[in-house]
Amino acid sequence: MVTLAEIVSQVGRAYRNQFATELLPSHRQALRSIEQCRTPSLGGHVYRCDGCDVTHYQYHSCRNRHCPQCQFQAGEQWLERQHARLLPTHYFMLTFTLPEPLRAVARANQRLLYNLLFRCAARATQQLAQDERLVGGQIGMIGVLHTWGRNLVYHPHVHFLVPGGGLDADYQWRATSHNFFLPVKALSKLFRAKFRDALQKTPLFTAVPTSVWHCDWVVHSQPVGLGQHALKYLAPYIFRVALSNRRIVKFENNKVTFRYRKSDTGQWRTCTLTVFEFLRRFLQHVLPKGFVKVRYYGLFAPAKREQLTLSHQLQPSLTSPYHMPKKSDLARSPYRPLCAICKQPMGLVQTLHSQTRSPP
Repeated sequence: MVTLAEIVSQVGRAYRNQFATELLPSHRQALRSIEQCRTPSLGGHVYRCDGCDVTHYQYHSCRNRHCPQCQFQAGEQWLERQHARLLPTHYFMLTFTLPEPLRAVARANQRLLYNLLFRCAARATQQLAQDERLVGGQIGMIGVLHTWGRNLVYHPHVHFLVPGGGLDADYQWRATSHNFFLPVKALSKLFRAKFRDALQKTPLFTAVPTSVWHCDWVVHSQPVGLGQHALKYLAPYIFRVALSNRRIVKFENNKVTFRYRKSDTGQWRTCTLTVFEFLRRFLQHVLPKGFVKVRYYGLFAPAKREQLTLSHQLQPSLTSPYHMPKKSDLARSPYRPLCAICKQPMGLVQTLHSQTRSPP
């Protein structure tokens, strides 16, 4: 199977040289990390089986959040932690998408535009939810940024996981229908207005065509069931990278072919690009260094500590199926891989030091 790391190791240097003046530091770091991931460059450990005399090399991962090899375990850990936030009620998924005329500006000014996307979408939703004819109270939101379409095209949008209800002024829970949360047309207009007002305060406002403020902005809302199901729905968006290794079909004649599923039919298709165009599409989804792509608002904001109280209010007899482990329970014995032949734990015989200044 062809991997992204193999492609980057073969053409990464040429790509960096050709676009030296255009590559962002975050793009350079992503290419370097993917190329070095789980190779001798980052160091590692050597293990040997006493029974079979088999030697096993375990190299360090790069831990870059855009590396396909490093994100599955992180996603599983995040999913476990979020169970403590769950409320015993139904949930909705809201999706806010930046319109096409704004995307070129967003791609060139990612940190600013992504922050505005988060903030304006959250404020519009919270404001509309306060309407007594709708939710009539304070809601909770977990937001996740997603920038790619299925064939790696640039398509910035944010998903919000929202419980079906909110706290009113008397601190009482007001539940919504299981099938309806907020009117998306009204939410779309409010989102657009807030984004326009926020962008007017920046120098980028004049770079945006005025037609964008007169077209419809896409906002989508759908019920996703109970909390456990909703988290499983959202979790892949947290740590999924723009392209997983299993979707790469082949790399030959300086072209990359990968699979993607069409959103309208659900059928699998293939896309073939020159290797430089393939890397360009992949890198446009690399986020700025330190950018937080998962954010919490309202009842789920870090300053709030109301989830436990709400859980008992909504369902007093509820006992959560998930319990946060104590720190003492997290202590683990040293990692020892199993022998491929006899399946017995192997012993550490050597530590390999990193050959770069990158963290192991």
